[in-house]
Amino acid sequence: MPAELSLSLKQARRLALVAQGFNGRQPPAQVKAAQVNRLIDRLGVLQIDSVNAVVRSHYLPLFSRLGSYSPLILEQAAWSLGRKRSLFEYWGHEASLLPITLYPLMRWRMQRASEGRGIYQQMARFGREQQSTIRRVLDIVEQQGALGAGSLSTREERAGPWWDWSDEKHALEWLFAAGLVTVAGRRGFERLYDLPERVIPAAILQQAPLSEAEAQRGLLLHAATATGVGTEKDLRDYFRLDPLDSRERLAELVEDGQLLTCQVQGWRQMAYCVPEPKIPRKVSASALLSPFDSLIWERSRTERLFDFRYRLEIYTPQDKRVYGYYVLPFLHNERIVARVDLRAERASGRLAVHAVHEEEPGLDEQGMQALALSLRQMADWLGLEQVRLNCLRPSAARLRAALLFSV
Repeated sequence: MPAELSLSLKQARRLALVAQGFNGRQPPAQVKAAQVNRLIDRLGVLQIDSVNAVVRSHYLPLFSRLGSYSPLILEQAAWSLGRKRSLFEYWGHEASLLPITLYPLMRWRMQRASEGRGIYQQMARFGREQQSTIRRVLDIVEQQGALGAGSLSTREERAGPWWDWSDEKHALEWLFAAGLVTVAGRRGFERLYDLPERVIPAAILQQAPLSEAEAQRGLLLHAATATGVGTEKDLRDYFRLDPLDSRERLAELVEDGQLLTCQVQGWRQMAYCVPEPKIPRKVSASALLSPFDSLIWERSRTERLFDFRYRLEIYTPQDKRVYGYYVLPFLHNERIVARVDLRAERASGRLAVHAVHEEEPGLDEQGMQALALSLRQMADWLGLEQVRLNCLRPSAARLRAALLFSV
């Protein structure tokens, strides 16, 4: 079947950038909660990650798009009780923060999890074999309210992979996947679990259940809006749907006219977008990106859109790393033009730049000035007094000069 729309690669890239909130506008002087909520509603999901080399990952996408904002705004939206709470935690794209309006679209996944489907086999086995432990833990949560796994454990907790968890931690994670508990807040980075009816607004919980097909169509439509344009795999990956479900739902959305098929220059696979996409003539934006930013988390799509191959090297042995431990791609205008290995050295008040790698054909002076300004702004946002260059590459020498002019 021929595509209903044809896009050049530049058009697809611009469409993706604008859909992801990079609109080229000047960041607001003061970011308010309403702006944060609108952006998260647009993105649909913020991936949570425990690595704190610079700042925990879910804080970074908002900074990349809005500039300096108070992390307290996000924390209140995610973990406060009452009217300010507009987000919830669940398995969206990995562990994620999602707009509370998407909660009904996730209940089918919770139901599948309770049946041992769509979750790790070990967790599914635990759900089948340890129902007495699960019921005991649920009873304790019902009686005592928000609890962390550490306060329930019958043995000393150890940091490590999931198979090091106590039975109580396994039970809480199974209950969380099944939607029988949710995250009420966090103590440090530890989840505190409570019953959904004590956390999620009643108006959301009381909505009529959606069928699996309805919910999956809603998620794919949100993914298409948030990505701007994407292949079946791109859209499926956004909320981690199964291939069979994704293909069937996309066909239904196309047949219903809610999505268009489109051919993107250089892409072998058919792509999809919402009808009448508004494509800007250019996008001017500069931003350091989290490794888990939704613009780039589908790595094959990042290569197709930006000709940029990106792999996180945290778990790569140090002597085999190519670019560094925690490398943030640098977006400038419509290209990803550099990689910067960063670390927030909080005790010494420094944002340390361990490596700067320019992408071909390199950064022009405007691009280097934009990178220097982005680093200064990030340091200020993190409350760090200094940007420290620990890199001896020629790119770092140029950046050092640019930093002098960005003060």
